[in-house]
Amino acid sequence: MSELLSPPSNGAGLRLTQSQKDLVGGSVGGMAQVLVGQPFDIVKVRIQTAPPGTYASPLDCATRLLKADGPLGFYKGTLTPLLGIGACVSIQFGALEGAKRFFAGRAKGRELNLGELWMSGAFAGVTNTVIASPVEHIRIRLQTQPAVTPRLYSGPLDCAVKLYKQGGGLKGLFKGQVPTMWRDGVGYGCYFMAYEALVQRHLRTTGLSRDQVSPVWAVTYGAAAGYALWFSIYPVDVIKSKLQTDSLDPTKRVYKGMIDCTKQTWKAQGIKGFLGGLAPTLIRSPFANGATFVAFELAMRAMN
Repeated sequence: MSELLSPPSNGAGLRLTQSQKDLVGGSVGGMAQVLVGQPFDIVKVRIQTAPPGTYASPLDCATRLLKADGPLGFYKGTLTPLLGIGACVSIQFGALEGAKRFFAGRAKGRELNLGELWMSGAFAGVTNTVIASPVEHIRIRLQTQPAVTPRLYSGPLDCAVKLYKQGGGLKGLFKGQVPTMWRDGVGYGCYFMAYEALVQRHLRTTGLSRDQVSPVWAVTYGAAAGYALWFSIYPVDVIKSKLQTDSLDPTKRVYKGMIDCTKQTWKAQGIKGFLGGLAPTLIRSPFANGATFVAFELAMRAMN
């Protein structure tokens, strides 16, 4: 099939290739994920990056945020992830579906096994870090800047420019790239493996085709996939957040790198240091990831 947009024979409009549909469906899923999950995410990031003892609980963090910034405070830095995460999830699903088609060509009619599903998801995760790393870095800087005037960053573009200038060019924007690749490679391998395996099992037991699966099941399997993601890589996400809120000035940095951050976190807090913000993440996960998959599946059905 040609990868170019080609008009259908009846001249009614433009026909999207399967790869282009995957990208559009992923964008829709990513935007749904951000809109549903952003309030939980900002609480998670603040707890992860705050000094020990700053917040008594996730509820305490949320209450303080509400008092300081009002309801819109829960959507601080949303524009960047709305566009960026939409693009990231678009890349994820595009890469995932491409990898699945590659393995399906070798499978010769059989279902993809767990290893093939995991590798497809891992490929999707690592591929998406090209956008995910700078987007999340900008989001985290905006989410954690103090509510003072004048603020450190006036918005996403101002933040990106300052990270570029103060961090030594692209290194400033891509700070935390290594833990992001570890997190997304391992995590999205587990994420997509869980979802696709559950969908495969559903199709086997019901005899339905994929476009006949109820959105309720897509939400349910997406929620399960979200838990598979976070339980597999949450400590790495904590390290990533700590590195991305560390000083851009090499002489003022708290952490020398991923390994040093891990050692210092363990020495200061033990295992608890790697679990900060886990509660709001687990509360957010079924809603955000359920929304992601059901939006993707419905978008694909609409385009097909």
